[in-house]
Amino acid sequence: MRKEWVAKRLGHENVSQMHYARQGVTTEEMQYVAQREKLPAELIRTEVARGRMIIPANVNHLSLKPMGIGIASKCKVNANIGASPNSSNIQEELDKLDLAIQYGADTVMDLSTGGGDLDQIRTAIIQASSVPIGTVPIYQVMADVHGSIETLTPDDFLHVIEKHAQQGVDYMTIHAGILMEHLPLVRSRITGIVSRGGGIIARWMLYHHKQNPLYTHFQDIIEIFKKYDVAFSLGDSLRPGCTHDASDAAQLAELKTLGQLTRQAWEHDVQVMVEGPGHVPMDQIEFNVRKQMEECSEAPFYVLGPLVTDIAPGYDHITSAIGAAIAGWYGTAMLCYVTPKEHLGLPNAEDVRNGLIAYKIAAHAADVARQRPGARDRDDQLSQARYNFDWERQFELSLDPDRAREYHDETLPADIYKTAEFCSMCGPKFCPMQTKVDAEALTELEQFLARESIAQG
Repeated sequence: MRKEWVAKRLGHENVSQMHYARQGVTTEEMQYVAQREKLPAELIRTEVARGRMIIPANVNHLSLKPMGIGIASKCKVNANIGASPNSSNIQEELDKLDLAIQYGADTVMDLSTGGGDLDQIRTAIIQASSVPIGTVPIYQVMADVHGSIETLTPDDFLHVIEKHAQQGVDYMTIHAGILMEHLPLVRSRITGIVSRGGGIIARWMLYHHKQNPLYTHFQDIIEIFKKYDVAFSLGDSLRPGCTHDASDAAQLAELKTLGQLTRQAWEHDVQVMVEGPGHVPMDQIEFNVRKQMEECSEAPFYVLGPLVTDIAPGYDHITSAIGAAIAGWYGTAMLCYVTPKEHLGLPNAEDVRNGLIAYKIAAHAADVARQRPGARDRDDQLSQARYNFDWERQFELSLDPDRAREYHDETLPADIYKTAEFCSMCGPKFCPMQTKVDAEALTELEQFLARESIAQG
């Protein structure tokens, strides 16, 4: 679909969506997003130009169906996949990709750290994906030097970043916001630095006694990104890893730096979203969202969770979906899913399913709470089907139709029960929805009540 769209842009110095939007050009990608969001194309263009929306759409990712991430669009959900040194191969990652898209992932991040040829795995994922693909290039940087931080140079980082851009990666997590002067601020934390990328950069700075190379070479990364239209996903290296550490001096110091980097990228018309926490108590979520908007000039916010409590290993898709729904309500643009295996191990297919559905619920709940036009239509349609005992329609409208049908059929599997006016909860005689009150009966009741009111004076 995009082959003809991007052909006329190739070879230009800057091919970013923000660059065209600021020139007054509504690209085909912007028009496509407008149709998906049921919004005016001019609104999409102005939001992209302003920096409040990004359309991750690398010119080399031709199989992409463009989508928008921003406060003016529906709340989006990202799913993580990736090969590790202990598990996975190309086909397994492609199966994960298909599963993630099946259950509603709006973007997918390839977090591969080993387990095969990372370039081949990434290329296969990009070619097979209709949704934007994100990566964390620092993981491959570490794999290329076999974990030897001592030998890493700034050129090693830039080489891998450009490779990912050439392959068609739509957005990259760049851990440029963590600085040497931020490191002493983690002393009072329980969990220290929990970001893998942030931990790598911190160790590099402690060993070399030099400033973060992604920060000092940020302009070089900008030059790469604008050639391919790669969006920044500015990594929150100092995100809190437990509720005790939330909203502390380290997190907020890095956030201020991320705001500065956001505006630097915008000076060159490069798209940016900003990553956020993490683990945050419910009463601090609004503050975190508002603070990010203030520090980062309303660039789209992309949060992991946040988890609102730390005591539920095995159920962190729930503890985090609670925080995600609240964050989405206050204006977070994209939610990164958490699976039941968070903090415990590598998720399997069922974990991916449970995590994605939990987050699709959170994102949809946020859209309803923000009163986005049409957001509640599906809820009303399902409620009408429920009241009419239209079981097939209920399944069809569900976020996970297979699971809804499975649970219904555990007790009432026969086809005859697909038209029955009850389920196994209340049985055939006690379902309150069997009480159908028609208009004529209501009119008669209202007339009776009016007469009684007059008779009683």
